[in-house]
Amino acid sequence: MKRVLTIAGSDSGGGAGIQADLKTITLLGGYGMSVVTAVTAQNTIGVQTIHVVPASIVEIQTDAVLSDIGADAVKTGMLVNGEIVRVVARKIEQYKIEKVVVDPVMIATSGSELFNQADREMLIKQLIPLALVITPNLMEASILTGLEVNSIPAMKRAALRIYDMGAKYVFVKGGHLKGNPVDLLYDGKEYREIEGQRIETKNTHGTGCVLTAVIATLLAKGDQVCEAVEKAKTFVTRALQSSIDLGKGTGPADPSVYFLREVEQYRVLQELSKAVDILKAAKIGYLIPEVSANLGYALPEAKNVGDIAAFPGRIIRLKDSVTTCSDPEFGASRHIARIILTVMQFNPAFRSAMNIRYSEENIAVLKSKGFLISNFDRWLEPKKLKDKEGFSLEWGVSEVLKKMGQVPDFIYDEGDIGKEPMIRVLGKTPMDVVQKILKILKK
Repeated sequence: MKRVLTIAGSDSGGGAGIQADLKTITLLGGYGMSVVTAVTAQNTIGVQTIHVVPASIVEIQTDAVLSDIGADAVKTGMLVNGEIVRVVARKIEQYKIEKVVVDPVMIATSGSELFNQADREMLIKQLIPLALVITPNLMEASILTGLEVNSIPAMKRAALRIYDMGAKYVFVKGGHLKGNPVDLLYDGKEYREIEGQRIETKNTHGTGCVLTAVIATLLAKGDQVCEAVEKAKTFVTRALQSSIDLGKGTGPADPSVYFLREVEQYRVLQELSKAVDILKAAKIGYLIPEVSANLGYALPEAKNVGDIAAFPGRIIRLKDSVTTCSDPEFGASRHIARIILTVMQFNPAFRSAMNIRYSEENIAVLKSKGFLISNFDRWLEPKKLKDKEGFSLEWGVSEVLKKMGQVPDFIYDEGDIGKEPMIRVLGKTPMDVVQKILKILKK
């Protein structure tokens, strides 16, 4: 297990600082350790007070950790003053820590500057030259360089100037730019723009801390800087998408969502594999269409095709049974994914679907079993949609859902020119879908 040391302030509200760092490091499989530089009394509304830990105590904490346990990476957050900066820089050099991520926190939550001019000089001369990566936001980049940093060209100028201070990689965060956020990574040779998604939420507390904790942990585990930064960007985006509405003010981003997503992805794949194994053991070959079939299962709150797993190469007929070309993967089927996404917009509980062969006999069997069935007519589809590849299914399924006011068990259509007639089986889980299909066999 890789060891990651965070040197930062404590957040009594748990959303930022040491608390956010340790949560993030642990979720990513690292062993988190801490040196506390300040004890704050704060919540979602703001910071009530800050008690600065004496530099001598910061030094003793650092020695206690590094002389015994050591560290594969170190990240710094709020260092409060120049004296603490000096101690931290000296200890990083003494213990020869190479993977250092510096979050140059110089602005308090209230907006007031924590560092005076002498403190900033200490940071620039002693700590920044030790940074493998430094992660200023626009305001911090402005303070460090004396430039007005409010655009991508200005970010590039600031990154160059901060690189000249000694940092090996400069990652300027563009979250406060208008439009979608664009961050900038500079390694002394190349500017790399990393575009992100603007997440509409007021709950953004701790995002900078989480970002640098991710970078530090991934660097400790062997990732290269570019890879670690891009993964950290994705991690924070997901944390913002699932931010927590706590308290009366600005709630925190949720670092656990990344870990929970990984767990849920594994569960989705396992459920699909179990369900298709049941189909393989049953004699359902005659239910497979000419274009083959597929079985899909979405993550909770799925937003796009990549959030839905299915079988690459589809489910194909093998004599009187079925087989698959490979294990399920996310993003493997656009067609089945679009059906599921359309249904989930109507009822998020229905996260699975499969297509099977249409025949009048099959429809008669389904009706005799008491299933809820509906259909749409491809001939009624608006031409502007028909000309767009993949939109027919979304239109047809939407028409059925609007007409019925609920999600049926089966939706079928009788085809069109170049379009095979088809039955779609809808369910909450793959096992739900499979059980419905197996009932067709019991004529």
